[in-house]
Amino acid sequence: MTAAVAETHVEERLDVAGLAVRYLKGGTGAPVLVLHHSTGNPGWLPFHEALAGHASITVPDMPGWGQSARPEWAREPRDLAVLMHQFCDKADLDQVAVVGLGFGGFVAAEMASMNAKRLSHLVMVGAPGLQPEEGEIMDQMMFDFHEYVAAGLKNPDSMAEHFGDEKGRSFRELWDYSREMTARITWKPYMFSRRLAPLLAEVQTPTLLLYGRDDAVVPPVVASQYKAAFGNAKAELIPGGHLLEYEDPNGIAGRVAAFIAQS
Repeated sequence: MTAAVAETHVEERLDVAGLAVRYLKGGTGAPVLVLHHSTGNPGWLPFHEALAGHASITVPDMPGWGQSARPEWAREPRDLAVLMHQFCDKADLDQVAVVGLGFGGFVAAEMASMNAKRLSHLVMVGAPGLQPEEGEIMDQMMFDFHEYVAAGLKNPDSMAEHFGDEKGRSFRELWDYSREMTARITWKPYMFSRRLAPLLAEVQTPTLLLYGRDDAVVPPVVASQYKAAFGNAKAELIPGGHLLEYEDPNGIAGRVAAFIAQS
């Protein structure tokens, strides 16, 4: 069973480009924006709680996921990056550290390519977005919920621990809705952009790339590709799979907080 998380956050909504965007907020300190995986945001997670012990974090349901309205016109991750910049304008997040988890890291990289001055720091955890030089990004359209999420864990036998309670059932309900939006904006090519890497060379934002050595969803080689593309990045391959923040919420939150404090 996933550990219970105290209700130490609030839920709010903003109108962004005519879309209602839900977000969760908690903690105190420097502002941090957390962008979720393509599977959506199931709520206030142990990782959020751990990170909120170091900073003031804002966790939106990106438009088209969860309880945020769907932008019917959106067709690529850059569209989401535009909306997230507009969200930051509305939420008064000017100098903000952005933490992107999985697909959220792809969106965060697109945000950096547009307006790096807004981002005080950038952390990408198991992010796709570049075509892997070796292997392929796992196509979630080809798998059911259990297969895909289990593939994201270093130990698939821990599926029940992380997704076996009532929250896990809610996550499965979120799965189909999330996957439809993911298909709308990441198809052909799947989960990467050929235009992104050339734009990142000018990004001097301090950037940390965290990837699991046993990531079966996004080939870890993408970490070194992003490191080469960014102007100021360091990459770390650490023990774990794709869902690092589920399997080690305190450890990943600690790495993120230390990076932001030291940069």
